[in-house]
Amino acid sequence: MMQEFREFAIKGNVIDLAVGVIIGGAFGKIVDSVVSDLILPVVGLVFGKLDFSNMFVALGEVPAGTALTLDALKKAGVPVFAYGNFITVAVNFLILAFIIFMMVKQINRLKREAPAAPAAPAAPAEDIVLLREIRDSLKR
Repeated sequence: MMQEFREFAIKGNVIDLAVGVIIGGAFGKIVDSVVSDLILPVVGLVFGKLDFSNMFVALGEVPAGTALTLDALKKAGVPVFAYGNFITVAVNFLILAFIIFMMVKQINRLKREAPAAPAAPAAPAEDIVLLREIRDSLKR
């Protein structure tokens, strides 16, 4: 059983999948940064200086003296409906999905453009090979 597991674990597909997951995680962090640090501030500026990270509705009693920010309310244990975080995640998803779509589209285009390898000539039948050998030996 250990031998079978080792063969499975070192197959190319498993390694490729692991590399894809690691790169995908890193790429997701880049997209998160692009959305939260570059896109959402511009969208917020266009729509009246909105800050999506602090868009929420408090669902419980807010203790006196607690700041009305998402972090402060969460630390105070107040349940909050944080729809601003959802907007950020949805924008992340749309950007990531669009980038993956463009990558797959480009890869498919490159696959179609790649010239097909010329077909190797079919091997002659065995009787033809024997006849050629006889012919060559008679020439000597």
